[in-house]
Amino acid sequence: MEETFSSLATYGYIALFLYSLGGGFVGLIAAGVLSYMGKMDLATSMAVAFMGNMLGDVLLFWLTRNQKHMMMEGLRKHRRKLALSHMMMKKHGDWVIFIQKYIYGLKTIIPIAIALTKYDFKKFAFLNFFAAAIWALVFGLASYFFGAPLKAFALYISENKWLAPVIVFTIGGLIWIYLTKATKK
Repeated sequence: MEETFSSLATYGYIALFLYSLGGGFVGLIAAGVLSYMGKMDLATSMAVAFMGNMLGDVLLFWLTRNQKHMMMEGLRKHRRKLALSHMMMKKHGDWVIFIQKYIYGLKTIIPIAIALTKYDFKKFAFLNFFAAAIWALVFGLASYFFGAPLKAFALYISENKWLAPVIVFTIGGLIWIYLTKATKK
């Protein structure tokens, strides 16, 4: 176990950055718990996750804006999520950039949906900067302060391995049900 922690301390920041490019709040939660345990630095973890998250959304926006046909090919299966993203944009306006960081299943679609409109790139990048900073602070600090219960939960799961797939399928099923109901409206 100690060998795993030393590997995470060595390569954890690189993995966190790459994982955060796609939104990866689970990586930031893990980094927060490891920071609580003294294996990683909390401020560095939040800064790395912030940079990865911010750059990931800006790259998605930029790629969609400049490679629209290529991006649309990959989105054919996600038309309902794209429509939901457009509805959220109309309903919430600029706030959707902040809201999307916390909605699993839509956090990568919303920057793409925004890029398909005539939304200003500089405005998106500016708002996304603050949204990513708030996201990193919220998940980083929350996981650090809840480090003890999260660590105990992880140890319980490692002792009862059969629970891991049950939890993953339950959470995945609930997300799928939510997205199915939300996109039918």
